[in-house]
Amino acid sequence: MINILKKIFGLGAKVDYQELIQNGAIVVDVRSKAEYLAGHIKDSINIPVDTLRNNLFKVKDKNQPIITCCASGMRSASAKSILKANGYTAVYNGGGWSSLKNKIGR
Repeated sequence: MINILKKIFGLGAKVDYQELIQNGAIVVDVRSKAEYLAGHIKDSINIPVDTLRNNLFKVKDKNQPIITCCASGMRSASAKSILKANGYTAVYNGGGWSSLKNKIGR
């Protein structure tokens, strides 16, 4: 059960998000447009989680590293699952956007 929860919330081995960004990762912020406009990570893409399945074309390269984020990590975990189920190979749950922002220095 613990391993399932770790997997859902993206816990486990430490991920170097700054290194991922330096190697071409994109940040997909899955909060609502209003939440995104109130503050977001520079150069991130806003695709609300409830519209993600219909907007996968906005993330063309299925092998490019993708970091999902939201307000707390719940929606970004769902987004990670959606992306993985659609063939995206390198998807990371970055959790809350403000915490991720501090980790990547943007």
